Amino acid sequence: MKRPAAPPSSAIAVLACLFACALLAAPAGAAATYQKESESEFRQQLAAGQIREATINKRIRTVRVVLRDGSRKLARYAPKQEPRVRAELKAKHVKVSVLTSEQAKAEVAKGHVHHKLRYIVGGIVLGVIVIAGGVLLYNRRRLRD
Repeated sequence: MKRPAAPPSSAIAVLACLFACALLAAPAGAAATYQKESESEFRQQLAAGQIREATINKRIRTVRVVLRDGSRKLARYAPKQEPRVRAELKAKHVKVSVLTSEQAKAEVAKGHVHHKLRYIVGGIVLGVIVIAGGVLLYNRRRLRD
């Protein structure tokens, strides 16, 4: 006995749901990414005069560096060394900016929010897949009877 095929409208609805979930899961916008580097590499670039500008985050002890060629680097420094790092950068005539405590908190929190959003979007996608599978299974059994 030949079973009737599922109506194409349910297949189209499932594909539309999956497409919408894929759009939600895609990152909204790629922020500028910084390549991590060691403190020795940072010192070499500073000595060679390759650094165009730097942003210091005291909260997590990092220096975001933009080189003259446009590449972006992220270096960490030891605890309580921020005044020394800032003085070295200014001695080489590098444009230095230090994040305020509110800006630093927001930057740290921004990374955590993105991480949480991944889990939320993943849960939504999983829920849509389960619901779509249940609808297809229900329609298949109903058509068989």
